[in-house]
Amino acid sequence: MELIKGSVTTPKGFKAYGEFVGIKRKRKDLAIVFSEAQASYAGVFTKNVVKAAPVLWNHKLLQEGGSVQAIVVNSGNANACTGEAGVLHTEQMARKTAEQFGLETDAVLVASTGVIGVPLPIDTVLSGIEKVAAKVEASDEGGLAAAEAIMTTDTYTKHAAVSFEAGGKTVTMGGMAKGSGMIHPNMATMLAFITTDLAIAPELLQKALSEDVEDTYNMISVDGDTSTNDMLLLLANGAAGNKPIQDEDADYWEFRKALHKLNSHLAKMIVNDGEGVTKFIEVVIQGAKTKKDAKLMGKSIITSNLVKTAFFGEDANWGRILCAMGYSGAHFDPSHVKLTYKSTGGTIVLMEEGMPVPFNEEEALELLHERNIQVLVELADGEETATAWGCDLSYEYVKINGEYRT
Repeated sequence: MELIKGSVTTPKGFKAYGEFVGIKRKRKDLAIVFSEAQASYAGVFTKNVVKAAPVLWNHKLLQEGGSVQAIVVNSGNANACTGEAGVLHTEQMARKTAEQFGLETDAVLVASTGVIGVPLPIDTVLSGIEKVAAKVEASDEGGLAAAEAIMTTDTYTKHAAVSFEAGGKTVTMGGMAKGSGMIHPNMATMLAFITTDLAIAPELLQKALSEDVEDTYNMISVDGDTSTNDMLLLLANGAAGNKPIQDEDADYWEFRKALHKLNSHLAKMIVNDGEGVTKFIEVVIQGAKTKKDAKLMGKSIITSNLVKTAFFGEDANWGRILCAMGYSGAHFDPSHVKLTYKSTGGTIVLMEEGMPVPFNEEEALELLHERNIQVLVELADGEETATAWGCDLSYEYVKINGEYRT
């Protein structure tokens, strides 16, 4: 199973578009995704107590359990901490989108991303919805335009697709995501939207999404901040014509495999495009006693500012890795830790059986000079594994976020 070129418009029956409507100073800032047929809907949302109005709207629709047919997304304004006006504006966005396609208001999901605490320029948004809705199309160009319109500080679009077999039919899944800073999902500002033409029971769709998020988006971090707006939405419209999946059978697990392929790809794209990033760091934990322990250690390493700055400085300061593992809350035996760094620049073992291993500093510098680096932690406590993805912390990150509103 391989990723293919595509986006949210790749599955049958989905259209999309995005355009500049005036929310931002320039660049596209409003996108719409539309399904020609009613779609089952699954979602995962930020665990930040402070939730943006669109998050609350979408969660309510998920709890009500109905089908949906459209998603409207604006960038440049988060519509978070905006009080009753924000709630009203979210509903107005849904209603205006529904009117363009002859839908009920509660068939439309809403997402926003951008600056917190600023009221939406709602008249601009509503006129923009009319403009974009008239242009949605089932093409790669439409999907790309939508992916561009959800960006904020992102430097490139994040989209892909994957196909698989279910019930003798070819099924397609496409997705787009945005995120560059404020990335530390706990379900970066992170938004992700997945479409598929699979026919599947809504409860299985939600189960698959909720479980896969734990090993993909919830295992990435750029800066340790969990946004008020994080959300991942998945729509399945059944247009592939497969027999609807009602049980956790072989077709279900093939779907799970495809979902994981797409989600992990988009998640890693978000980290790679992190604000000011010069290093992409993959942390692999092997031999942990429990899955929870493995995840705790992996995430502790990628979120440590001391670890991140060491990688930015291309310094093989491995003690910071062990320190982050030690305060992670995970249980492990330090006396059996083996630590290895890998990149296209080489491989060095820094610790074995809990003891330092002498290494050549020049070889370490050559290894750490590469952009993509793997940290392999091998334990002797059990059989569980986990992988986390993070990045370094650079001067540019501070500059970008120090000037975010200016």
